[in-house]
Amino acid sequence: MTHKTLALAAVAAVALSACATYTPPTEQETMAVIKSSFKDRGQARVDRLNQTDLQKLCTATGNNPPKDVRERLEKAARATVRYPADGKWLGDFKQGERIAQTGVGMQWSDKEGAPAGGNCYACHQLSRAEIAYGNIGPSLNAYGKLRGYTDEVKKYTWAKIWNTHSFNACSSMPRFGDAGILTEEQIRHVMALLLDPASPVNK
Repeated sequence: MTHKTLALAAVAAVALSACATYTPPTEQETMAVIKSSFKDRGQARVDRLNQTDLQKLCTATGNNPPKDVRERLEKAARATVRYPADGKWLGDFKQGERIAQTGVGMQWSDKEGAPAGGNCYACHQLSRAEIAYGNIGPSLNAYGKLRGYTDEVKKYTWAKIWNTHSFNACSSMPRFGDAGILTEEQIRHVMALLLDPASPVNK
């Protein structure tokens, strides 16, 4: 055996030994490292990194909790939805389009208390006229045209926007109403963008 071969064998042995003794960091250690990379700045505070119990469970199960657990979590999330008391589901789709295109709000550089946007185009296609959109979420183009404009569809859509976990326990979509990102009136406008037959989404 040559010196070069012996050296390679020694390196391999050390590497294998290191792998055998490696201990992954605990959840607390991981979160401590993550939080050390952030600091409070204006209205953007480190406590935003704190997960809800539902989010912790989704993380622990790789976003795949057991079916019975997922259904229980979704049912609990639906119970948090606050539907419009006056029964008015739809606002102005033109305002809804502006909200969907707006990504400002709740960032450290934004004025605290100023209205936030939905930034919907970051994840979804809505209007065919918009050429810049993400594909993390499904296309919402022709949303109402495909699903219909019934009260049942409106109730489902409102709940999905208010608390996305209502129908997908481990969804990565923001909880726009439940987390206080959008106001009830803003949600009405986004609803109109999705469900008004005259909206560019449904043309």
